[in-house]
Amino acid sequence: MPSALPEGEPAPADGSLPASSLAGVGSRPFGIYVHVPFCATRCGYCDFNTYTPGELGTSASPESWLEGLRRELDLAASVLGTAPLAETVFVGGGTPSLLGASGLSDVLDAVRQSFGLAPGAEVTTESNPESTSVEFFEGIRSAGYTRVSLGMQSAARHVLAVLDRKHTPGRPGEAAREARTAGFDHVNLDLIYGTPGERPSDLAASLDAVLDAGVDHVSAYALIVEDGTGLARRIRRGDLPMPDDDVLASSYEMVDSVLSGAGFSWYEVSNWATSVEAQCRHNVLYWKGADWWGFGPGAHSHVGGVRFWNVKHPARYSSLLASGASPAAGRETLSVEDQRVERVLLELRLASGLPMDVLDDAGREEAKQAIADGLLEPHDDRCVLTDRGRLLADAVVRRLLP
Repeated sequence: MPSALPEGEPAPADGSLPASSLAGVGSRPFGIYVHVPFCATRCGYCDFNTYTPGELGTSASPESWLEGLRRELDLAASVLGTAPLAETVFVGGGTPSLLGASGLSDVLDAVRQSFGLAPGAEVTTESNPESTSVEFFEGIRSAGYTRVSLGMQSAARHVLAVLDRKHTPGRPGEAAREARTAGFDHVNLDLIYGTPGERPSDLAASLDAVLDAGVDHVSAYALIVEDGTGLARRIRRGDLPMPDDDVLASSYEMVDSVLSGAGFSWYEVSNWATSVEAQCRHNVLYWKGADWWGFGPGAHSHVGGVRFWNVKHPARYSSLLASGASPAAGRETLSVEDQRVERVLLELRLASGLPMDVLDDAGREEAKQAIADGLLEPHDDRCVLTDRGRLLADAVVRRLLP
């Protein structure tokens, strides 16, 4: 494998970017990510930059966070010069739905004021099913949101308990139907498979619940045990077994088979949609290396080959912006080789595949062998993962980057 990306360097206090990264801003697709760092409780498997009320105390609040967000949006628009219209907006977390419809409306109003939305922009918010309602969905639809992503994880109560998820098994499907009734054409449900104790019948029931909900997009991820999480501690103590690779593979095959049989098509290894219009355009923007600015504590950004990331704690984030400084903690400039490596890492995961000319000579030879091994298939001048290749996607990438 090529050497790792640079460890990074301090980011300028004014948030400025190199002229080379600003060249072409507006000619490349541009998206906005907003990180909401608040959660009511912490799930045992989660290592995201989130905080419960007890962890924050009085040091930060949704109000101070929103004021910081407005300042960062204005700062970013100034840094970029002529601020490009946002083609996609994705509000994630954390639990954005804790802000309520009015709070999420304020977030989108702030984006409009600093950047504006391109015609037909995709505007997504993640939501916890337990903090939504018919009125919530009607409110965010009126505010301009076009897409909702709901955390389901599983329809099995004992699986949710292992994951420390607090919602009842049937609530995600109900929430999805409420969102559709409120006028959302595009609704996603997230699944996690491979949780210790999950049986094939549990996953089958979860997939049935997804299909009953009438959504047009499904994301399904293998459970990853992250260091420092409650789940990792339980596995280390021997309370739970580590997820089994063979079980994960068979679970993925079940997910793909059921969804494909119901009219969904995979467009990224972990994502299925019923149509091109139903695909998450914001995530496609990431996978294709476009420009995006991530706003909020701990958010990451990429503009013209420069990556940068914010300080993590909400209080520090708001304090820096209140003083007129950028919240960026560090940045790294990607070399041409770094960018090529990232294209292989990300674009190979797409159903559209990777252009062969992105590979070097050694990589093209490995691609030919991977085709012979049934892991890739050629499509004109591109290589695409086969069904078996999707199960071994990380290993295929390592072969193509010798």
